[in-house]
Amino acid sequence: MENRIPISVKGLSVSYERKRVLSNIFLELKGGRVVGVVGPNGAGKSTLFKAILGLIDINTGLIKINGKDPSEVRKAVAYVPQKNDVDWSFPATVMDIVLMGRYPFKGVFQRITKEDKEIAMEALREVGMESFRDRQIGELSGGQQQRVFLGRALCQNAQIFFLDEPFVGVDILTEEKIITILKKLAAEGKSLLVVHHDLSSVQDYFDDVILLNQRLIAYGPTETTFNDQNIKRTYGGQLPLLHKMGELD
Repeated sequence: MENRIPISVKGLSVSYERKRVLSNIFLELKGGRVVGVVGPNGAGKSTLFKAILGLIDINTGLIKINGKDPSEVRKAVAYVPQKNDVDWSFPATVMDIVLMGRYPFKGVFQRITKEDKEIAMEALREVGMESFRDRQIGELSGGQQQRVFLGRALCQNAQIFFLDEPFVGVDILTEEKIITILKKLAAEGKSLLVVHHDLSSVQDYFDDVILLNQRLIAYGPTETTFNDQNIKRTYGGQLPLLHKMGELD
């Protein structure tokens, strides 16, 4: 995986109701990296994810995942959506949700097997949610819910992970648990893209960073790319307070 380009985006532009949301995006993302995607509200971060995944129509652009059209490699890609995109009243248990990670491997009439359930339990243990396996998802806390959806992604045994704001509404222990899992996956050669809003933790969490505001402002190793100049170019008048970057105060 490290020697391939897991995700290639060339000339991507997306509009909603004639309003341009993303303009002429070019990216080549490497394997074995945790990549943060940051930018102000309305910057097109979630749109970038959905465009790469083929979940929305695009105006222009060529997108390849592992050198193929995204529709051909769905088994290799796991998506953890924003909490607001999930119907938490849906009558499903924690185990039901995690087992959804096995569905891409099933034919129309194939049932969940004992092996599938064992894989799901291992995923639940990985995220620390095995004791909640029979709990309805709507009864969980925000942090627990995020762990369950990460467990579903792990159950899929994907090679590429898209996580849209996974740390929103979670406690610090869950946040630390999630980032530890993500770094472990990257060490195994997997690719992880994470929409993130807390700029104070970007340096600690991500190997690379994408700074986005409808167009690509900068992309590269966090230690060199996540700097005063690029942050100001990305956020402009919306620049938030950064507790760990005194030079921006």
